[in-house]
Amino acid sequence: MKRTCQKKINNLNKILEPTSVNSTIHLLCHLGRLQDALKLIFSNPTHSDYSLYSKILRLCIHRKAKMEGRLIHGHLLANGLHSNAYLNTNLVIFYSKLGDMVNSRKVFDRMSERSLVTWTALVSGYSQNGDSEEALVVFSAMHRIGVNVKANQFTYGSALRACTSMMCLDRGKQIQGCIQKSRLVKNLFVQSALVDLHSKCGKMEDACYIFESMLERDVVSWNVMIGGYAVQGFADDALRLFRSMLRAGMIPDSFTLGSIMKAFVGGSSLMKVFQMHGFIIQLGCESHYVLIGSLIDAYAKCGSVRIADRIYKSMLKKDTIACTALITGYAREGTYSRDAFDLFNGIHQMHMGVDNVILCSMLNICANTASLDLGRQIHALVLKCQSKHDVAMGNTLIDMYSKSGEIEDAKQVFNEMEQKNVVSWTSLIAGYGKHGYGHKAIALYKKMECEGLKPNDVTFLTLLFACSHVG
Repeated sequence: MKRTCQKKINNLNKILEPTSVNSTIHLLCHLGRLQDALKLIFSNPTHSDYSLYSKILRLCIHRKAKMEGRLIHGHLLANGLHSNAYLNTNLVIFYSKLGDMVNSRKVFDRMSERSLVTWTALVSGYSQNGDSEEALVVFSAMHRIGVNVKANQFTYGSALRACTSMMCLDRGKQIQGCIQKSRLVKNLFVQSALVDLHSKCGKMEDACYIFESMLERDVVSWNVMIGGYAVQGFADDALRLFRSMLRAGMIPDSFTLGSIMKAFVGGSSLMKVFQMHGFIIQLGCESHYVLIGSLIDAYAKCGSVRIADRIYKSMLKKDTIACTALITGYAREGTYSRDAFDLFNGIHQMHMGVDNVILCSMLNICANTASLDLGRQIHALVLKCQSKHDVAMGNTLIDMYSKSGEIEDAKQVFNEMEQKNVVSWTSLIAGYGKHGYGHKAIALYKKMECEGLKPNDVTFLTLLFACSHVG
């Protein structure tokens, strides 16, 4: 098949005029035949114009075709076609979509001319790839240009998302001030981003004010407001708004339902989880795995681990989200260690990936059941995945070894941690106190103070417990 296709392209090269070559490449891109389009454009570089390369780059972006996009970039450099602003903007978008912000920034920095789309692509790239601080640095640099480049709704949306990610309300308010002076003050996309910022930062009254002032609302607008209430723990308000959404004729999606279930914690919320479960069935969303994972998590948080377990077992295809939710539920309850061990073993047999949440939950279960051997095996698995422990994993390992009586192993994990927080120090102090090393606990507490860390109430309680064993 490939040989036949290649022969056809070679024959086309011999007989086609430049305009025909261009038309053929456009047609191949329209048909999604990326490889054939690349072969033809590489064999006819002099016949090709900027629009063709742009067309192929957009197809690479859509397909996330890493190798093909890099080939086009190299071809542009080799043929002296790298100065076109429109092509370079597409390259910035291409690398950003791949998560390769280093090359995205290199292309951006080499551009002599940058449009609003170029700036927005870079801000959005940094924001979507988790570098919120750099996203705001680029946004500020663009803002300083002033007259030549004015932010649009997508620029503001990306900058506000970066502020939300960093929980940086003050910076967000500065951007909000710029929006209020612009023509985008009533823009639906921008207003939704502002609702998200204020709600995630705990300013529910401000979020509600913006939401109520919106002339129109879409599913995203309702979702960010409902999600804000859920994140802040206002389950009743989240449900109230959900009902208002239904009365307004809006059809909720999986994000709506998932957001509401995040607010349900404790036995008093169980009936609400039952209601949402019924609604999921009515909407026919039982096959949405992320949503089912949220449902399992909600049941487990409300103390109905057995129902969560039944839902998990009924899933035709198990995934990491559902496994994580159920194992975390087992760890939280503390009475289902055998079930947790069986599930963890099943994950290995299915060759399913495990994340830090699963590993930390399993280590917590090992700590509470004195299952040292399994705890060591999980520690070995952690070391395979990461050479250095992050703070959460390090704290969990210290706790596990301390509760199992292996205080030297706990100390070793503590010493190997590149970053430590109050919990890290408190866990080891507690371990020393529990096993009769009161003097070491006091010495560690003094060292903690010298490091400039402020102890919390738990730290003082563990220290008092350690002192009571010193005499």
